[in-house]
Amino acid sequence: MAYSAAMASPRTPTSVPTALVGVDFSSLQRLQACAQHRELLQTLQSEPAWVGGFDLPFGLPRALVEHLGWPTQWAACMDHYCGLSRAEIRDTFAAYTAARPVGSKFAHRACDAPAGSSPSMKWVNPPVAYMMHAGVPLLRALPASLPGLQELPVPRVALEAYPGLLARELIGNRSYKSDDRAKQTPERLIARKDLIDALEQGRSRLGLRVVLTHAQRDALVDDARGDALDAVLCLMQAAWASLQPGWGLPADVDPLEGWIVSA
Repeated sequence: MAYSAAMASPRTPTSVPTALVGVDFSSLQRLQACAQHRELLQTLQSEPAWVGGFDLPFGLPRALVEHLGWPTQWAACMDHYCGLSRAEIRDTFAAYTAARPVGSKFAHRACDAPAGSSPSMKWVNPPVAYMMHAGVPLLRALPASLPGLQELPVPRVALEAYPGLLARELIGNRSYKSDDRAKQTPERLIARKDLIDALEQGRSRLGLRVVLTHAQRDALVDDARGDALDAVLCLMQAAWASLQPGWGLPADVDPLEGWIVSA
């Protein structure tokens, strides 16, 4: 499994230098591809303080957790969930969906509708349940504070991001990436260029723009899988959150489900 990380420095100086980080779990300083968990962990640990946007779910739907009889306190729920094998997760979630009526197979979090995101229990297309299974233990091991879920007195803040939310705002439903080489078309290339242009011009409601070198821009355009560009989209969401009271999260965010930043 590969990860792409984008890192930047905030414009506003603080008493503790805080980096901004965008991580795709599948002025800009660097883009870095991490091939293994260990490499990503080392990258995140190399910065003493950061605010990061991570493209993976941080929580499960409350309705699903209660139905399964799992702990409803987030840390205990994640301990249980991450202690399962992927096969156990798949079988448990498949049994849940099999018993549900057509059109309501999956349980959803409150943030799914405003974010347009896949349910965090989905194990295929995309396998976000497995992404959470791999990513949440990494964030807890750093450690990092997860606002709304588990806040710690540490200078690293991890926020759940979703690049598709910002991408759709800028280029609609146009596809800009594909893991399938046969689908890495000129149309998707043009969509990536248009998306990057919009990010550089600051055309989103976030009120921020990204500053890229020529080499960084070329790298984003050339990455047909979209991992690097997704990391930058996560970075922008983290940057927006760093300027908001309470990280831009709703006051009534469910402490079991969490929230996708900027949704």
